[in-house]
Amino acid sequence: MPASDHRPAAVLNGREAFPHRHLTGIAGLQPHEIMFLLDEAEQWVDANRTRAKSDHRLDGLTQINAFFENSTRTLLSFEIAGKRLGADVVNMHAAQSSVKKGETLIDTAMTLNAMRADVIVIRHGSSGAVQLIADKVNCPVLNAGDGWHEHPTQALLDALTIRRRRGSIAGQRVVICGDILHSRVARSNILALTALAAEVRVVAPSTLMPAAVEQMAVTPFHDFDTALDGADVVMMLRLQNERMSGAFIPSTREYHLRYGLTPERLERAKPDALVMHPGPMNRGVEIVSSVADHPERSAVTEQVEMGVAVRMACLDVLTRGERGVEGWA
Repeated sequence: MPASDHRPAAVLNGREAFPHRHLTGIAGLQPHEIMFLLDEAEQWVDANRTRAKSDHRLDGLTQINAFFENSTRTLLSFEIAGKRLGADVVNMHAAQSSVKKGETLIDTAMTLNAMRADVIVIRHGSSGAVQLIADKVNCPVLNAGDGWHEHPTQALLDALTIRRRRGSIAGQRVVICGDILHSRVARSNILALTALAAEVRVVAPSTLMPAAVEQMAVTPFHDFDTALDGADVVMMLRLQNERMSGAFIPSTREYHLRYGLTPERLERAKPDALVMHPGPMNRGVEIVSSVADHPERSAVTEQVEMGVAVRMACLDVLTRGERGVEGWA
């Protein structure tokens, strides 16, 4: 990469710091652009911990959350983020939309565009659907998860959690265990963490490990115990049953025996290793409650908190051009 790609975000100004109109994935972002979004999110972590959480920089802007897949925490997080910034937030659920009546995705995109939204947040079950909509509308688009492809704000909030709890991302040994094959969270995290110089290990049964995954600069393991050696961060993923067709594991009981995170298994990681999970958790399958709820080592609820801050930062940054912020036209 050119030398400019290694400059810290602090020396970059305006659009130079983040030149992208949309956030459809981590792929294509430079390390300094990822760090810029994390730095922007820091201010909102502190602001959200005060009584006066509201900001008015998005006053008069309309944010549409178009969710074609069911969601609880991601939809709520984007809604809270938009409202705390002063936007008029409208949630569109696929079950209540014309998509159920046979409308094409492009028709939906054109309809949303005609409503003059200022920013659109999209979750869709098909990989590439968010980019398709982004290509058809005149406002910034944020990807809230598309198929097996990416979930960029989840990766950003995870990176922010790691940086705040571990002091840095570079050099951290991060073990990601679970359904790597079907997980957009795994893909986006791998892209973000490796870009920021973390050592990433991925663990899964052979049936749930993508082919040639080592080409993503990660080290694959099938033995969870071996992978945990010296881990700084352990990130657990749930089985993506809704994206599976056929039998990928013999049983959830056997899966838990080999890939469930228990207190005994966690002892193989570093004594202060951080435990993470993007949710929703299947307790007793990929993680047991005593680990998920550990008062010092679990960062699960902190991830949720960081999610609001990251999404506030992304909404703010992507709309600066439309708002005429100096240097962002």
